[in-house]
Amino acid sequence: MEPAPDPATVPPEPSFRQVLDELTRLPAQRPAPTAARFVLQFSTGETYTVEGTGLIGRRPSEQPGENYDLLISLNDQGRSISKTHLEFGQEGGVFWISDRYSANGTVVREPDRPPRLSAPGMRSRVARGSRVEIGEQFFVVS
Repeated sequence: MEPAPDPATVPPEPSFRQVLDELTRLPAQRPAPTAARFVLQFSTGETYTVEGTGLIGRRPSEQPGENYDLLISLNDQGRSISKTHLEFGQEGGVFWISDRYSANGTVVREPDRPPRLSAPGMRSRVARGSRVEIGEQFFVVS
């Protein structure tokens, strides 16, 4: 038979509040990684420096539950660009686009490579120096 522990050396049981606090404690927050900067130079003469996510179109708008950093509206007299033509963003320092099921599609022309159609709803990586064609307009990523 073991001797009973000395009450002076036994730590007290934690209270319910202490246990709950420990279980619900948020981890120490790490600083958010800085996003790479990309410059989008449009055939319309506009230039945007982007760091996050965004939408491009004649009158781009977010759908319920969506949240973008930037909405880029382009003047397109011929209406070759859809209202919300494409979305863009970055992940791990790589710029990507995704056609939003636009009427005229999105074509990516990378230097020294054949042009490729961006599949609607799928992310396509876009290298710096590439030209992205949206309807009768385009932008260059640098």
